Amino acid sequence: MSTKRVFLYVQHLLGIGHLRRAAAIAAAAAARGLEVTLASGGPEVAGLARAGFGFVQLEPASAADSSFKVLLGADGKPVDEAWKGRRRDQLLAAFRASRPDALVVELFPFGRRQMRFELVPLLDAAHALRPRPLIVSSVRDVLGGGQRDGVRQDEMLETFERYFDRLLVHGDPAFVPFERTFRHAARLAGRLHYTGYVIEPATPAQGDAGKGEVIVSAGGGAVGGRLLETAILCRARTTLADRCWRVLTGVNADARALQSLRDLAARTGNGDVVVERFREDFRTLLRNSSLSVSQLGYNTLVEILEARARAVAVPFAGSAETEQALRGRLLAARGRIELVEEAACTPETLAAAVDRAMAGPPPGASPLDLGGAGRTAELLERWLAERSA
Repeated sequence: MSTKRVFLYVQHLLGIGHLRRAAAIAAAAAARGLEVTLASGGPEVAGLARAGFGFVQLEPASAADSSFKVLLGADGKPVDEAWKGRRRDQLLAAFRASRPDALVVELFPFGRRQMRFELVPLLDAAHALRPRPLIVSSVRDVLGGGQRDGVRQDEMLETFERYFDRLLVHGDPAFVPFERTFRHAARLAGRLHYTGYVIEPATPAQGDAGKGEVIVSAGGGAVGGRLLETAILCRARTTLADRCWRVLTGVNADARALQSLRDLAARTGNGDVVVERFREDFRTLLRNSSLSVSQLGYNTLVEILEARARAVAVPFAGSAETEQALRGRLLAARGRIELVEEAACTPETLAAAVDRAMAGPPPGASPLDLGGAGRTAELLERWLAERSA
């Protein structure tokens, strides 16, 4: 039987979590013998593991801010119709060159409405192929607040019914079922498949890096500046004031924000606050840490759980986003994290949460299914085999 080919589309606009999740899925699918091409429409990310699969970097786009309403090109200017035409043509050329047996589209139609200029032509092109590839939507566990509008959800269902065969939900229904944020989930019975949470393959232990430290992070760093600053200011008020606090700004933090945090650390940290942009051994730091202080994006959530780290979370809530807050409240209700709402986050409230987290028992194994990458690859392999039978 010939090797089955998978074309996977992903667009990250603000953070880098979407791309990292897609890369983990691509690697897992390649490990099962599938020939995978990952097409990325966001800015390039240094250090992204690409072992075993093909990678296509489209002309990059990013979001101007957390409202996601304005797309910016690589030059930092709003994109125009000519740019959209180039991107569409690049994507279609890469898709046709891959001759896929399966097309996997990350998030759409449950998000990424601003990319319809290229995604609708992509889906039309897939439907025109003979034989037609399997068409799959790949989505996180929770839809963001802006995606829960009733009319918009009706449109999501209509688009899914028109184009897609299957839906992969990268979550654990015992924690948060998809119907919690998508009201038409029952309509997708038989086509909706939970995979568990997706995390990149575990890296070998890298010694004692981060041992006993407080690891403060904000994902990709596009919207976490206030949290990082507040964490530096809260340190002296906590029972961990004698520890090293390692503050990671993320790859998307601009140079001025990075320097401002370093200046604050120098003024207030007594030499024990280290500010860095990025660490490739982040998961090792978490495993060895005394405590994690972070936002609660999808990737950060699974990395905290995998590392069994004590954690304080301050979910991002800008631009009416509720996705991180929902996960945070559910985990806090299970006693797994200490939660501080973003609007209430001050040096005092954050310090109190740090002390509560340290007073509790050490966390055990993850209460959530973290096998999502392997399970996704297994499902794709099985579905493709069934279509060939």
